[in-house]
Amino acid sequence: MAGEAQGSNWPLPKLYFTVHLGSQDNEASFQEVSGLDIEPQVIEYRHNDSVKFSTIDMPGITKKGNVTLKKGLFINDINFRKWYDAIKMNTIKKETVIIQLLDEAGSLVMTWTLDNAWSTKVTATDMKSDANEVAVETLELRHEGLTIKNG
Repeated sequence: MAGEAQGSNWPLPKLYFTVHLGSQDNEASFQEVSGLDIEPQVIEYRHNDSVKFSTIDMPGITKKGNVTLKKGLFINDINFRKWYDAIKMNTIKKETVIIQLLDEAGSLVMTWTLDNAWSTKVTATDMKSDANEVAVETLELRHEGLTIKNG
């Protein structure tokens, strides 16, 4: 309640994070990361001799969405396009992508690891003659698994 003493357990701010594309040495700065979600597909099952007229719900195969990375556009920075251009028929350059959330002191708090991630879409910035905004490009990744670890 308002006015009561607060404990030291606060939600984490989400503004301080790092992204490693492929290796710990290949760190990139991003404005936004979204799509870190997984959910099991629901399997509905009904016993043949069940007296209930309803199904039993069970978890099935895990469904994953695309992870979206957004960053400012810089002169001669073509890393997104180079990764996307590595996709050819039957050839995909898959990488491990590590996203780390840091606390205010820069200490590691949580890690999301995307296994066998590959670039599915690169979107260039939109352009408006009356805008006063930074040019931002977007990279969408598909992956084969998401692991979440604390600390």
